[in-house]
Amino acid sequence: MSKELLDKVNKRRTFAIISHPDAGKTTITEQLLLFGGVIRSAGTVKARKTGHYATSDWMEIEKQRGISVTSSVMQFEYQGKRINILDTPGHQDFSEDTYRTLMAVDSAVMVIDTAKGIEPQTKKLFKVVKQRGIPIFTFMNKLDRDGRPPLDLIAELEDLLGIEGIAMNWPIGSGQTLKGLYDIANNQVEFYHQDGQDRFVALDENGQLPDSEPLSSDPQFGETLDEITLIKEAGNKFDLAKIAKGEQTPVFFGSALTNFGVETFLKSFVNLAPAPESHQVNGNETLEPDDSEFSGFVFKIQANMNPHHRDRIAFVRIGSGEFKKGLDVTLARTDKPIRLNGATEFMSSERVQVSDAVAGDIVGLYDTGNFQIGDSIYAGKGKIVYPSLPEFTPELFVRVTAKNVMKQKSFHKGMEQLVQEGAIQLYRNYQTDEYILGAVGQLQFEVFKFRMKNEYNSDVEMTSIGHRVARWIKPDQLDPAMANSRNLLVKDRYDQPLFLFENQFAERFFKDKYPDVELTEKL
Repeated sequence: MSKELLDKVNKRRTFAIISHPDAGKTTITEQLLLFGGVIRSAGTVKARKTGHYATSDWMEIEKQRGISVTSSVMQFEYQGKRINILDTPGHQDFSEDTYRTLMAVDSAVMVIDTAKGIEPQTKKLFKVVKQRGIPIFTFMNKLDRDGRPPLDLIAELEDLLGIEGIAMNWPIGSGQTLKGLYDIANNQVEFYHQDGQDRFVALDENGQLPDSEPLSSDPQFGETLDEITLIKEAGNKFDLAKIAKGEQTPVFFGSALTNFGVETFLKSFVNLAPAPESHQVNGNETLEPDDSEFSGFVFKIQANMNPHHRDRIAFVRIGSGEFKKGLDVTLARTDKPIRLNGATEFMSSERVQVSDAVAGDIVGLYDTGNFQIGDSIYAGKGKIVYPSLPEFTPELFVRVTAKNVMKQKSFHKGMEQLVQEGAIQLYRNYQTDEYILGAVGQLQFEVFKFRMKNEYNSDVEMTSIGHRVARWIKPDQLDPAMANSRNLLVKDRYDQPLFLFENQFAERFFKDKYPDVELTEKL
């Protein structure tokens, strides 16, 4: 393969940011974009009164609520590297979007609130990252507020997540007493509330500040030195091989809100994080990223990113080769040829036409309905199929109808397009054809209702049918007379039949009554 393509691939750094809601994930994304020169000022997601919103929260409901409900993709150049950030929703109701996104990255940044430590959603998402064996970098955030002792936070990584933490820097105080960061990796101190290069002061060969620095005689600095000595002698030893396998995580402290410690983190990250690596395709074949033939997979579909154009974007992670405008590819699912004319990259909320994209990059393809989540596309004669992406079986269900019968066209269009994004599943009653929506969490229904009204001008009425246990049944084993109020019979969007059981007792009763019928959790 050409050295030119390999050089381009090796400059890519593609990662997701994961965290529990409100740990500061979107804020740190903003600061990274700032250093990448993509935006001039960073806004926090909560800044609703000023009308200054986080750049990565482009959807109207995200601006109103101050939360991320969809994965954002942003790209920029930094120190000769091409950075692809995927900012994922922290809210557990949107974890399916996050899980799929984690299939499209080469590493992950885990953001932890220093006051709260490891929270449930962080633990859940970490498990997915760990299963993939990809490198994990940890940013202990909100150091500008009073938090837990840093030694406790490092210990918690091992106790709760089973991963070694290796401190790259160490806080000198926290909250009101925060003075700076002791940068172990670069042998310097980074002072809090100082701008420019003046905020860095080099340490001597013994790790001490010059006597001329007032902080050198501060008791708080003395405490920090004692903790540094302890972690150097008794703590984990830096091991790049362990980091590469996701067994050890470099830990950085800082405050995204005050932009403290973020640049130091970014510089270390681009040097330590991996370039795109090989993928397993076609079951058990290994596909190298610098393979000459282009290939990739769709991990996300998003409708109405531009509300003025009612467009639909399929997000593709390039797994091998190079993308060029007008490229002819084959859609593996249908063997249908497609010419990729319209493709875009994302510089924060701005979009630019793709000029040069290689393995590791994320491109957005304008889609008229060809693509589904999980689709593989490839150029060349040899078929390439990437592994399937995770799917969640819904647990909450609602009946949905249009409030205005005169607006059926926009109602059906909105239903079709939003369901194709994959966050909500669409079912129809087997007998009456009425629409039923299924989701992992309640917030997804609220977002769906909001978007139907604001993006499709269609008010919808939702009636909860509560928690249900979804189980598919083979068509040849189905008798519609099996259905009743406790096991609702519906069709999924592929017209496959399934029962929505009122609870597990109803499911067991059904199995006892029809012992030869096979029920499955997924198709």
